Amino acid sequence: MNPYKILLVILAYFSVLLLISIITSRKADSRSFFIGNRQSEWYLVAIGMIGASLSGITFISVPGWVITSKFYYMQMVLGYLLGYAAIVYILLPLYYRLNLTSIYTYLNDRFGRISYKTGAVFFLISRIIGASFRLYIVASVLQVSVFDKLQVPFVLTICLTLAFIYVYTFRGGIKTIVWTDTLQTLFMLAAVTGTIIFIARSLDFNFSAMVSAISSDEHSAIFNFTEWKKANFFVKQFLSGAFITIVMTGLDQDMMQKNLSCRSLEDAQKNMRWYSLMLVPVNLLFLSLGILLIIYASVNAVPIPEKSDDLYPVLATGGYLPIWVGLIFILGLIAAAYSSADSALTALTTSVTIDIFEATDLPEKKIKKLRWKVHITMSLILGLVIFIFRLVSNEAVISSLFKAAGYTYGPLLGLFAFGLFTRWSIKDKWVPLVAILAPLFSYLIKIFLETNINTYKAGYEILVVNGFITFIGLLILINEKKLSKTDGLKKG
Repeated sequence: MNPYKILLVILAYFSVLLLISIITSRKADSRSFFIGNRQSEWYLVAIGMIGASLSGITFISVPGWVITSKFYYMQMVLGYLLGYAAIVYILLPLYYRLNLTSIYTYLNDRFGRISYKTGAVFFLISRIIGASFRLYIVASVLQVSVFDKLQVPFVLTICLTLAFIYVYTFRGGIKTIVWTDTLQTLFMLAAVTGTIIFIARSLDFNFSAMVSAISSDEHSAIFNFTEWKKANFFVKQFLSGAFITIVMTGLDQDMMQKNLSCRSLEDAQKNMRWYSLMLVPVNLLFLSLGILLIIYASVNAVPIPEKSDDLYPVLATGGYLPIWVGLIFILGLIAAAYSSADSALTALTTSVTIDIFEATDLPEKKIKKLRWKVHITMSLILGLVIFIFRLVSNEAVISSLFKAAGYTYGPLLGLFAFGLFTRWSIKDKWVPLVAILAPLFSYLIKIFLETNINTYKAGYEILVVNGFITFIGLLILINEKKLSKTDGLKKG
């Protein structure tokens, strides 16, 4: 594929995002940046959150994941619905009642300053890992498709990608992202739908024939109710999906920051309900694309790539599909990546500014200056981590992301669960030790189970184990007195 055509598409797309940024960031201040002045329309937030949650990882990895994991991923997706229900009816009412900008302020009111900082730091670690994986995918594909042919080094590719995101987010923040993420979600879904339509037509499939081909394919198996030792056992994946949703959406400043920009609690809950319902068919669409790509490769004698992540990009950009499919693939990929990376960068900036530097009481001019410095610093950190992943990564990126999240989000799950479902105070100064030991013990338990139970394979349930160990550790730190009914319910 001609790299100059791809570069032209990228520049045109970025110009549209920049125009949206200019329009939405007029008269923007720090409140606009952090929570959009709580004026976001719920339906825009719902659409935008699809792109932010799916990202470039879903766009590339999920279709390719069908090769090795079939449709078992849908077991997790169904578990997501349970997790979203917990967010709608437990977490969102709490956040709105406390009038939070950063959700980790809750930990300060509930436990103390050290717990608050611990939660914020674990979020920063978690989100830096997640955002870096997402951007790594895009940078890698762009490198192969465009920049290698132009003899541009990978480091410069990373810098250009982050520079694009920085330019259209540093002024408006969430106020801008609500609009750009909506546009990017629509582009991403249009790219996948366009690819499916072309492949179906090239295989002489009408709609019913396409559905029949997908459902009868050996890769379309969804449920595993019998093999409990495997990572894809239904109970493991369903519960893991529920808890992953709670921590990676409900306890994640990135995803919750959009919800907190809605006009009211009712709007935020409405957004989450519609968003969760839309996510099921969208994920099914991506998995169906995976089977169609496999069928297309088989019919046209195209060798299946050794690395499953490469299935969609190789077919789309390797000359096996028409150039227009390759171009919409690039457009969809960039849209998917930017829709998650821009909000991640904004959330990181928000958390560092509010949770680490505690800048909420500073004059607007000083907050704005600090926010600008933090935004640049976070961009540089993401770039560094992406480059490290380039050197060491050798497995499906989506699997790596969830594995990492299982360890880094576990302490957040334990802290919030303890705060919500008990009324004890704890010895705040020892919380960091518990938060560090819990992931370590979780990993040791994983190794023990896989070593001592024949053919047992630990899955994403490690997140639940991690949170449980954190919860037990906090029980050890209990002070004798219990909290009153109003403790921890002050506005944050």
